[in-house]
Amino acid sequence: MTFANRSLVLLDLDGTLMDSAPGIISSVVHAFETHGVPVPSPDALRRFVGPPLAASFVANGFAEDDVPEAIRTYRAHFVPQGMWTNSVFDGIPEVLGALRASGRRLAVATSKPEIFARQLTERFGLDPFLDGVYGATLEDAVTGAGPDAPRRSSKADVIEYALGELGVDPAVAGTTAVMVGDREHDVEGAAAHGLETIGVAWGYADPGELEAAGAAAMAPTPAALTTLLLTP
Repeated sequence: MTFANRSLVLLDLDGTLMDSAPGIISSVVHAFETHGVPVPSPDALRRFVGPPLAASFVANGFAEDDVPEAIRTYRAHFVPQGMWTNSVFDGIPEVLGALRASGRRLAVATSKPEIFARQLTERFGLDPFLDGVYGATLEDAVTGAGPDAPRRSSKADVIEYALGELGVDPAVAGTTAVMVGDREHDVEGAAAHGLETIGVAWGYADPGELEAAGAAAMAPTPAALTTLLLTP
């Protein structure tokens, strides 16, 4: 299978471009401990990296009504501390540089709130490679936004928004764009808009998760991702 004809590459952030697990997990643990909810196992904590937070908190013991306060507690730790306990995976700048040199457009599409994603791509030197950074909106219940505020919580929502902002015709998105991500929700969100996904093996997926979700190909290393995207 070739992806060399895809002129737009959408890239997940956490687990694909950046090793953000240490900061995210420490902030999640802070929320569980603060609210007296048993801290999940290390494997369960690792699964918090990537998907929307609300669903992960509910899946690990929080009542739905308590999730907004859990997210506030999480962010009180994450914004000043956890967000910056982060690094770009080795080899990623070289991948992005090669793709840009080939004429590809590159954009981040992440379930992380866009306001945080933009700070990270700027701080860690990724912005020069990117045509855009698109993420979730902050939850209405957490920010106090009104009921008519725009909502982007799922990966499918974010991808739809990114494609629209980048001027991609939905009718041809599947032949002009490809998603790159490390979790099943990347694959499922892309498929909702007819996009194939290249799964990356250096992220936070459970063994076999990406293949079971329907990833079109797997990249074991950043160098292999470059080859997959550029080889006719």
